Amino acid sequence: MNDTKMHKTILKICVVAMMTAIVFVSNYLRITMPVPLGGVTAFTLANILCALSGILLGPWYGFLAAGLGSAFYDLTNPAYVMEAPITLVTKGLYGLLAGLVLYYLFKSGREKYGPQVAATAVAAVGYMINYSIKTFFYNGMAINSFTEAAQCWALVVSKIPATITNGLIAIIFAPILGVALMKALRAAHLERVLA
Repeated sequence: MNDTKMHKTILKICVVAMMTAIVFVSNYLRITMPVPLGGVTAFTLANILCALSGILLGPWYGFLAAGLGSAFYDLTNPAYVMEAPITLVTKGLYGLLAGLVLYYLFKSGREKYGPQVAATAVAAVGYMINYSIKTFFYNGMAINSFTEAAQCWALVVSKIPATITNGLIAIIFAPILGVALMKALRAAHLERVLA
């Protein structure tokens, strides 16, 4: 491996580690509220950074940064520690979907706001679906031991307002940060950290 390729790889690993740490810290920026059927829901800024991971790093590195940062948060919070493997996948898919849409659907114009909004919107909808499935089966059936599907659906519905709000916030702010950071990285001649 030549020095240029090695330098690029090391730079990419450092940026993935930095984004993982930023996603981890962003999970602490949350407002947690109880839901009527048991459990909690949260308004959080972490979804912005999960989408941003995919926007900046592409699908696979975005998956790692978003998934690992969120899973590490779960491992440090007793209320969520059992969900860490699920979070690794669901939040990782947030970064993966954003990266896939931006880097494979929009071959040109990735630095523009429109393609980044589209990528974040697809990732947010994908996460809402994943989170609803997780809430139904894991939180409803496994944790709360609900025996009726109606009870599980009621739990899913009780979490929808926070889930939609988190998605909308990500759709607005992840592209704003993505456009600004892509321009800054290019101006600093660090575009090789981008996917």
